[in-house]
Amino acid sequence: MKIFCIGRNYTDHAKELNNPVPTEPLLFMKPPTALVVNNKPFFYPDFTQDLHYEGEIVLRVCKNGRSVQPGFAARYYDAVAFGIDFTARDLQDKLKQKGQPWEIAKGFDYSAPVSRWTLLSDLPNPQDIHFQLRKNGAVAQDGHTRDLIFSFDTLIVHISKYFTLQKGDMIFTGTPAGVGPVQIGDVLEGWVEGKLMLTCAVK
Repeated sequence: MKIFCIGRNYTDHAKELNNPVPTEPLLFMKPPTALVVNNKPFFYPDFTQDLHYEGEIVLRVCKNGRSVQPGFAARYYDAVAFGIDFTARDLQDKLKQKGQPWEIAKGFDYSAPVSRWTLLSDLPNPQDIHFQLRKNGAVAQDGHTRDLIFSFDTLIVHISKYFTLQKGDMIFTGTPAGVGPVQIGDVLEGWVEGKLMLTCAVK
């Protein structure tokens, strides 16, 4: 199982971090040890002083494929979940300034809580999924997948150029504007189409 992640896939998020809007998908990965399921808590790591949440829609890959063509891309995913891409922002900023890879800021253990899955066929509009991240009960991020710079199909095509997609792989599709810091004691919730999908307590 592989966890693919897409950075800066919403224009407003790229702008809020003073990053250029990408012209092709910005792809990175998290290892399987990043995954947290079943609403288990997240324990604040001791190597960062500036941990940020990034709420995202996650795609589930449902069949194996390589070099997928655009007309067939929709056949390769069948469900979505809510995921949090926890980011050690201080580590990431230091590494970016040096022009170095920033996997340790994104792919550390337990940095990818993921909710239960919902079939795309059960959603009112799979082409425009509404999702929210709520922090301590208040809406912090409010997104629609219609605003993605690179659509689900485009991501499937792009990723499969370089990596063989396998059933069970996950794709974090990007976060909208509103990312911010978390502290011990915070409770994060992920909502998809008005339904609570994920609860993550920070300890």
